[in-house]
Amino acid sequence: MKKMDVFSVRELRNHSARLMKGAENGQLSIITKRGKPTFVAVPFGEQTLRLGVEKDLALNLFQSGAVSIVKAARMAGMPVAGFMELLGRLEITAVDYPVEELANEFSL
Repeated sequence: MKKMDVFSVRELRNHSARLMKGAENGQLSIITKRGKPTFVAVPFGEQTLRLGVEKDLALNLFQSGAVSIVKAARMAGMPVAGFMELLGRLEITAVDYPVEELANEFSL
């Protein structure tokens, strides 16, 4: 799961270099104002150019755990099956269960 940074507007003034470095490393960031999300900073790279902003943002939010696969598919403007195929092509895991949870599921 990708890490997502959260910055307040005030922190952004003092830590813009940290936001830039995170973006260069492919990290999504959320900027808040008075504790409420205001905008999302999405890294812009080859994948963004290839897939478009909507799909790339949906992938980033899905990988960070911020949205479900269904919500990510809607954001990307794709059916869930199509989004799952995209995840497979990009070698992104669609389901991420902790080992303990998997063990419980199989023991039932």
